[in-house]
Amino acid sequence: MSDQIHDYIDRNRDRFREELFEFLRIPSVSARSEHNGDTRRAAEWLRDRMKAAGMDTSIEETAGHPIVLGEWREAGDDKPTVLIYGHYDVQPVEPLDLWTSPPFEPVERDGRIYARGSVDDKGQLLLHVLALEAHLQTTGSLPVNVVVLAEGEEEVGSKNLMPFVKEHAERLACDYVVISDTTMVGPGLPTIGASLRGLSYLEVKVTGPSHDLHSGSYGGAVLNPATALARIIATFHDENWHVTVPGFYDDVDEMADFREAIREVPFDEDEFVADTGSPKAVGEAGYSTPERLWVRPTVEVNGMLSGYTGEGPKTVLPSWAMAKVSCRLVPSQDPKRIDRIMEDHIRDVAPDGVSIDVIRHHSGNAWRATLGGPLYDAAARALEQAWGRPVVYAGEGGSIPIVPEFEELLDAPVLLMGFGLPGENAHAPDEWMSAENFEKGTHASAALLTELG
Repeated sequence: MSDQIHDYIDRNRDRFREELFEFLRIPSVSARSEHNGDTRRAAEWLRDRMKAAGMDTSIEETAGHPIVLGEWREAGDDKPTVLIYGHYDVQPVEPLDLWTSPPFEPVERDGRIYARGSVDDKGQLLLHVLALEAHLQTTGSLPVNVVVLAEGEEEVGSKNLMPFVKEHAERLACDYVVISDTTMVGPGLPTIGASLRGLSYLEVKVTGPSHDLHSGSYGGAVLNPATALARIIATFHDENWHVTVPGFYDDVDEMADFREAIREVPFDEDEFVADTGSPKAVGEAGYSTPERLWVRPTVEVNGMLSGYTGEGPKTVLPSWAMAKVSCRLVPSQDPKRIDRIMEDHIRDVAPDGVSIDVIRHHSGNAWRATLGGPLYDAAARALEQAWGRPVVYAGEGGSIPIVPEFEELLDAPVLLMGFGLPGENAHAPDEWMSAENFEKGTHASAALLTELG
């Protein structure tokens, strides 16, 4: 990375931080219709910011929230084209009372930038735009052709993204895809993502009586849907936390080579547990915590609702109960098949006296990188320049369903170069991003462009 680009980023550090704060103040919650105007405002802010950086920009309409495109294609046909993907929408903020400071009033405390969207994904997206600016404003050009694609529906399943990519495949044609929406293994440990788990997401509703009943007059004679739901959920695991749904592990690849590599990754279990606030790490017997997170599938309850939950007592037998259930999957598992066997199991174990509805929400395939080659070698050099130490390769427990779809539709390898940290509270109250990672990530992004050129 040339000194002038490096110096430009350092000189503009305070301005870059304030621009991130401007971006974070926009409550672009894609899941809530009352924030539709805010979500569009975030798209317009990003469009204008990329234009100020020196790119050709546009807002592309979809059936939902718009896609923002930034393009710079003057490096020439002999240079590669890099597509940088991110999202400008954010998760809902509830429960609001658990935030130390308001979620859309960003503040920095102890080297952490607190706000909804700080790490997921506004901070990680914006640092790429700032790296592009550093090149364009100092040298007048970029070492590669670049397309920035930012969507506003990642947090609600990205249902309009792939139709857009298919329709505009020629315009979006590229040699490499770069995504920063993942985490590093730990502070000071630059990380390249080597795998992602897939996702199967279901909603289970158990219905009994047509209306709530007096628990004294009817309890013991009418099956309680909340109790029935609890019994169903209890069949998902055994005492060793193995999933007991028939057929769940049929296609699971043990990934022995990756498990061997995982043992070399620095992982502080005490710090991991401290970040969660849990008494201890608990999971599938026979596997380490990193293995449970990166190479093993799971079944988890994400939410439950039933009966009276207000202040004080109300002796009621609820008419219905609901649970949201997610399965994190490994690359050899088919999400559609997992949808089916989960629903079959739920119906099989449901007790008589209630009816069952299963809604299949969004799903996505797992992914595993093919490491090596120009993209990964360039990223390793760029990250080492920014952090002063070699990279580590690690899995990611979460899901980014568009990663394998990008590879398939654009016929280009995907690089996961994330700058989040464990315990950053993405999707939870007090979400934060490391201020150091925001700054060093900008340097790393700028260096990546140079290395790829």
